[in-house]
Amino acid sequence: MPRTAVITLVSGRHGHLALQQDGLAAGSLRPDHYIVVTMNDARAGRLAAGGEPPADVVAVPCPSAPAGLPLASARNAGARSAVERGADCLIFLDVDCVPGRDTIARYASAVRDGELFCGAVSYLPPPPVGGYRLEDLPVLATPHAARPDPAPGRVVYGGDAELFWSLSFATTARTWHDIGGFCEEYVGYGGEDTDFALLARRAGVGVAWLGGAPAYHQYHAVSHPPVEHLDAILRNGELFRRRWGTWPMRGWLEEFERRGLVRHEKSTDTWVKQLPEPAGSSTALG
Repeated sequence: MPRTAVITLVSGRHGHLALQQDGLAAGSLRPDHYIVVTMNDARAGRLAAGGEPPADVVAVPCPSAPAGLPLASARNAGARSAVERGADCLIFLDVDCVPGRDTIARYASAVRDGELFCGAVSYLPPPPVGGYRLEDLPVLATPHAARPDPAPGRVVYGGDAELFWSLSFATTARTWHDIGGFCEEYVGYGGEDTDFALLARRAGVGVAWLGGAPAYHQYHAVSHPPVEHLDAILRNGELFRRRWGTWPMRGWLEEFERRGLVRHEKSTDTWVKQLPEPAGSSTALG
C-alpha cells in the first residue's frame, strides 16, 4: 500500500470534523497522516490534534474581507504538507464527509499515476436525536443523482471532467505535481473544482469513478440557488471565463437571472448583478 494522507479543510463545523475523525478511526485502513487545514479556526486544530487519529494541523490565514474562504490555497497547503511527510496517495475529503469503512483502503489500492479517482458521495438526512451513528450511515444516505456510483470493485474510467468535485477524491503525489494544484486566484464559493479538473485534463490526467469508496455527506442547511454566494459566484465565474473561455455554474446563474438578481449581457458574455437601489444601478463583471 502507498503511504496515505487524508486532507480536510475546516472553518467551523467542529461536530462534522469530529464524526469524520471517528470514521477514519473506524476504517479498515487508517491513513498514515491526517492533515487538517484550519482557516482562522485555531480551536478546530486543537480538537483535531487531540482526536484519534491525531491530526497534523496546518493553519492558513484568511483575509478579513468578505470575499470568502481561500479553499484553493488551503487544499494546496494541505497537499504540500502531505507530500513533505512522505505521502504517496493524497485523499481529499470535505469536512462534511465521513468515509466509509473501506473508503481509505479502496482509494489506497486503486490510485495510480495519471488519474483523479472519485468515490461516490451520498447525502444524509438531518441527524436523529443523539446524532449520527457510523454503522447507520450507509442505510441513511442517498447517492447524488448526477454523479456515477459504480458497484464496489468497479472503476469507470474516462469520466467527464466537468463533473469532478473535490468533496472526495484521491490521486498520487506525482499526478498532483503534474497538475500543479488548484488555482489560488479562486476565493470563496465556486469554480475552483472545475478549473482543477480542466488543468488535470490539460496535463493528460483523467477522471475515474471508483466503486466501494463512499463518503457520507453530513446534513447542513443550504440554499437553492446559493444566493449568499452570489458575489463569489460572479467573481469566480468571471475568473474561470478568462482562463477557459466559458462560464461555469450556468445553472445557478440562470436561476439567479430568473429571480432578477443578475442579467446576462449577450454582447459581452458577462453577467451583471442587479442592485435593488438606487434605480438603474448595476455592477458588471468582465
